[in-house]
Amino acid sequence: MLTKPLILPTQAEPEGVFATIDSAVNSVFAPFNTWINDVVFWSPSFFPMPWIVMWLLAAGIIITIYLGFIQVRGIKTASEVIRGKFSSPDDPGEIPHYQALTSAVSGTVGLGNIAGVGAAMVIGGPGAMFWMVLAALLGMATKFAECTLGVKYRTVYDDGTVSGGPFKYLPVAFNKFPKFIAVFLTGVYAISIFFFGVGGGNMTQSNQTYSQAVSITGGEDSFMANPAGAIIFGLILAVIIGLVILGGIKSIGKVTSTLVPFMGTVYVIACLIVILGNVTEVPAAIGTIVTQAFNPDAVTGGFIGVLITGLQRAAFSNEAGLGSAPIAHSAVKTRRPVSEGFVALFEPFIDTVIICSMTALTIIIANTTFFQETREGYLEEGDAYEYGGGVAVTSDAFESVIPWFPYILAVAVALFAVSTLITWSYYGNKAWNWVFGEGKTKDTVYRILFLFLTVAGCVLTFKDVLGIADAFLFVCGFVNCLGVYFLLPKIKQEMNEYLADRKSGKLYQLGKADDEKDTAADQI
Repeated sequence: MLTKPLILPTQAEPEGVFATIDSAVNSVFAPFNTWINDVVFWSPSFFPMPWIVMWLLAAGIIITIYLGFIQVRGIKTASEVIRGKFSSPDDPGEIPHYQALTSAVSGTVGLGNIAGVGAAMVIGGPGAMFWMVLAALLGMATKFAECTLGVKYRTVYDDGTVSGGPFKYLPVAFNKFPKFIAVFLTGVYAISIFFFGVGGGNMTQSNQTYSQAVSITGGEDSFMANPAGAIIFGLILAVIIGLVILGGIKSIGKVTSTLVPFMGTVYVIACLIVILGNVTEVPAAIGTIVTQAFNPDAVTGGFIGVLITGLQRAAFSNEAGLGSAPIAHSAVKTRRPVSEGFVALFEPFIDTVIICSMTALTIIIANTTFFQETREGYLEEGDAYEYGGGVAVTSDAFESVIPWFPYILAVAVALFAVSTLITWSYYGNKAWNWVFGEGKTKDTVYRILFLFLTVAGCVLTFKDVLGIADAFLFVCGFVNCLGVYFLLPKIKQEMNEYLADRKSGKLYQLGKADDEKDTAADQI
């Protein structure tokens, strides 16, 4: 018997006319939701891991080997690039390397790091974290490759704005096929990421933010819990988001470059309070993660069960191979595309290796009764646990050491959701541009639609619609990785030339010349 109820799910249920609308829409999309999820997340009986997860894992392994373990030997170069060592203010693009990284990280660092890890620990046991880290380390190479392509094939317009990502490099990757195939595959990608952007990246996030607000303002008895409160909250949220996204990627970059480090720091400090307060237990916790990763008794399904859980959670968390991050990274100010590939190496590392690992250690060290009881199978069915039960498990672990922290966690969840929402608005905008063309009027129409759905997300659940959106995100992974494979020789050529220039000192000389030019200009 559970000693503490789980919040399954956190999404508020619509009432009255909103319930009627919600039910009608879900009934229309329910059959397609079932079909698309059965296809995208199908798994063979001999190895019950969804084929799409195996596809993303294989991409990480193949790209890692082909590029010579660039995620290991490229870290020093990556740190130099992100500090702007080889950059010039005159480089084409919209935002510096650091802001491009934080913009992309804001789309991945979120509830997956809090709720997703909690769910993985419940379903797969502590050993799942080992496989999450391994998948993230392989995913670093995938991010390197796709983000290099995002910059290499981007379009820089006369006004300095940029359009890049899979919409630009997929047609090049598939140009050896008949044109209709290249257009079809790129179109599938654009439609899929657009649908996820306005659904999973928007409505789900706004609903979770609203639900957290309800939970800390009195629950079902508060004004926030009724439709009027939901609409008012949604409008306020839409105004906040609108003020950011109307400024484009430059505005998004400025906000995320502040918000992401702030919310990440608050969360990491809380983890450190728990971890360092029980520092003697850390070696045992790490030992538990490693041993249970290979322990046949770690979870129902044994070794295969814990392996599958870890790899699935990693895919959901850091999005390596899905093609979303290259859209943000393509806006970077640089003349050398592969430089942003090096910066992108940090993304899965920050998201999964650091933040997810700290969450896992916190849960293991706290080892609450609630965590032990949820592992008895209560959360095995459905995906709602990721946003409800997972948060509850993580929150309970913090509460056992920091009694007041669940309130801070509620704010952190809201900030994570808002930053994700802001970034996905940009991703969806680029997909919209591919389908309908580019222009300020078309962008304005998209942003109005996006903000309308932000408000709708607070009063409607559209569960079947969002289920389709989640499946579509992984459709992106199939098309994107296929395109990356065809362009791997181009990536390797860019990488080798850049590393050779760095070794010869050419990159340092260029950076120094730019610094001297800027200094002279300031003196004048």
